[in-house]
Amino acid sequence: MKKFLTLSLFLMAVISFLTEAPAVNAQNPKLSEEQKALGDQKARKASDWVQRGIMYQINARAFTREGTMKAAIQKLPVLKQAGITIVYLWPLFEMDQDMRVEYWSPRQIRSNLNNPKNPYRMKDYFTIDPEYGTSADVRKFVEAAHKEGMKVIFDLVYLHCGPSAPVVKEHPEYFQHDSNGKMLTTHWRFPMLDFTKTATREYFWKNMEYWVKECDIDGFRCDVSDGIPLDFWEEGRRRLEKIKPDIAILAEGVRKEDQLFAFDMNYCFSLPTLLSKIRSKGLPVSELRKHLEKLRSERPSGARFIRYIDNHDISNDDYENRKETAWGHDAVESILVMMYTLDGVPMLYCGQEIADSNRHSIYGGGKDYCVIGWSKLQTAEGKNRLAFCKKLSDIRLAHSSLTGSDLCWLDNSCPEAVLSYVRKGEKEKTVVLINWTAKSVNVQLKDSVEIPEKILLSSRTAKKSKDSWTLGPFGYAVYSDR
Repeated sequence: MKKFLTLSLFLMAVISFLTEAPAVNAQNPKLSEEQKALGDQKARKASDWVQRGIMYQINARAFTREGTMKAAIQKLPVLKQAGITIVYLWPLFEMDQDMRVEYWSPRQIRSNLNNPKNPYRMKDYFTIDPEYGTSADVRKFVEAAHKEGMKVIFDLVYLHCGPSAPVVKEHPEYFQHDSNGKMLTTHWRFPMLDFTKTATREYFWKNMEYWVKECDIDGFRCDVSDGIPLDFWEEGRRRLEKIKPDIAILAEGVRKEDQLFAFDMNYCFSLPTLLSKIRSKGLPVSELRKHLEKLRSERPSGARFIRYIDNHDISNDDYENRKETAWGHDAVESILVMMYTLDGVPMLYCGQEIADSNRHSIYGGGKDYCVIGWSKLQTAEGKNRLAFCKKLSDIRLAHSSLTGSDLCWLDNSCPEAVLSYVRKGEKEKTVVLINWTAKSVNVQLKDSVEIPEKILLSSRTAKKSKDSWTLGPFGYAVYSDR
């Protein structure tokens, strides 16, 4: 059974976006009774700062050349300029320095950096790694972010830890073992913790409480959350809300019941995956709409997803190029429009706000290719991207239809190229059309919807004439009646 669990976690990590898509709308008779019952329920009410949030992930090794939290404080004004309201810090806890390669992840070995310190392989959950500074440095970062009007969330890695972590020797009973007593490891080759044990749970609940109290953070992102029983996270929320009632918890997982109580948001692994297929393999954009409709149909009403196209697992090491290189500047901007106007919470990754194209690595920093090319801020491209992100943030925060209403897809005459939808709030509505192909299209809406006269944002190539639009390559238009 434990070997099966390990294999399941591996498959989930590799093809997780496929698990998001069982079939169908609420009318489909093939939808299980369990799924129907879930669809009839409502997702938990999230704090306003979550609902209206604009998130940014900091890979500490890539964010500054120094790689410290002290240095990161100096870049907060840039994030504020981009309109960021939530800063998500990747794991800052002390990393295991064990040099035994059999306990290194395959990706870590392929990086060729020969660095045992993997931010997702913990040694001490109660200590900040000296590479990033001290607990006092982290507190100062949080204080500085709060002064800039930003919330801060930590990354929790509880599924596994490093082989040299003291807890491995002090509490071997916290870990999973096979029938011969050998400690089991995950696909990433790290010792796997056992959350069927009450003592294991207590250890990590105390860890969650500790960091909220120690650094005044506002929430957590939970790594491979599906690999840990949901009731662990539910009890964690109960305890954290006693300390900070408006705490936020983000699941890096696809479990359908997550947002009934434990979590405020889930990842949407399929978004960057499908967009890459649309861009590189000519997959029709209608497949994205179809998938997002299916994903929505099996979740509680009002469930939230983060919308992103890049993170520390995508444009790193032997993975994909940065989107600025792989897709091109105009394509990225059209997708940013979608990220900020779809339902959910947009998330930018290190450097996207200045059109950074440097490849990063989670296994090392300090080298040119590993760090954001902040010199881009001195270029027209970097300045324009920063201004563009600020514009999108301002639009999102100024229009309640984009943060507090459902999304309704609109049929159009070019479904393979154009996404069209409306966000209807109590006092306003926003209509969005996006051409995500490299060809110009002429498109009409098939659904009867009154198009507001006010243009919030449009590409240079977007033109409207009566009931049709000409959208140039990667063209877009956003309308509002307020």
